[in-house]
Amino acid sequence: MSYRKKTSIAMAMAVQRISGVKSIDTDLDLGNGLTVTAYQNAIDEVEAVLSTYNTHLSLADELKNNLESKEKLLREFSERMLTGIAAKFGRDSNQYQMAGGTRKSAYKRTIRRKPQEMA
Repeated sequence: MSYRKKTSIAMAMAVQRISGVKSIDTDLDLGNGLTVTAYQNAIDEVEAVLSTYNTHLSLADELKNNLESKEKLLREFSERMLTGIAAKFGRDSNQYQMAGGTRKSAYKRTIRRKPQEMA
């Protein structure tokens, strides 16, 4: 499952708001640093950080997929190693057990019982 990309509601609202502010005056200056240019710069900064964030999520997805495929190959290789040891030394050997297998003689066998009749 991939990481969900982030969207910014605040940025979407700010883009709509700056459109309205620009319709009033493209060079509006309300004082105390409240200008259309400063507002646009703040929107651009959020957009850049959001884009970088989503790019990193995509890279993380790629790395995650790569890791999962490498783990799958490793599991298959481990299984083949154990099968090879079983073929060479036998499934009831100490070497098979040392490699992580369960010896054939160590399997717990269940005994099936006949159902008891009700009296």
